[in-house]
Amino acid sequence: MTGEVLERKQEAHSRARLRLWLRLLKVSRKIEGQLRERLRTDFATTLPRFDVMAALNRHAEGLKMSQLSGVLRVSNGNVTGIVDRLVEEGLVVRVPVKGDRRAFLVQLTERGKAHFARQAEAHAGWIDELLGDFPAEEADGLAHRFDALAQLLDGLETRR
Repeated sequence: MTGEVLERKQEAHSRARLRLWLRLLKVSRKIEGQLRERLRTDFATTLPRFDVMAALNRHAEGLKMSQLSGVLRVSNGNVTGIVDRLVEEGLVVRVPVKGDRRAFLVQLTERGKAHFARQAEAHAGWIDELLGDFPAEEADGLAHRFDALAQLLDGLETRR
């Protein structure tokens, strides 16, 4: 293969990857928009609140605010306001950390767990509806590919 042919082939591959990225972004934004709207209309809540509750649901022992921010990949300031409102509504509590008077763990209350369970069930149904054209095998294969890509990208982040 000549250098010129190889270069054209590499350019074509690069353009294909760029198109893939743009389509992933477009579809991701559309799905996110659907989820935001459905959470707003069906539960009078927001996607960030749902994400906070989902993270706390996965960590029943609770998370410090810094851990919660890390799990969600957002700033402490973004999480603090959401947690404050969830505390006011009785959906989460702050529990003091033994041996550290300044630290607190944030945990779902029983009411918060029940509230989130209803939202999570609806969310799972919405995702099933929105991605229903994907057979299970194809969805699993794509999920595996995206997991591998996420690991690769995590490795790039740690090297910076």
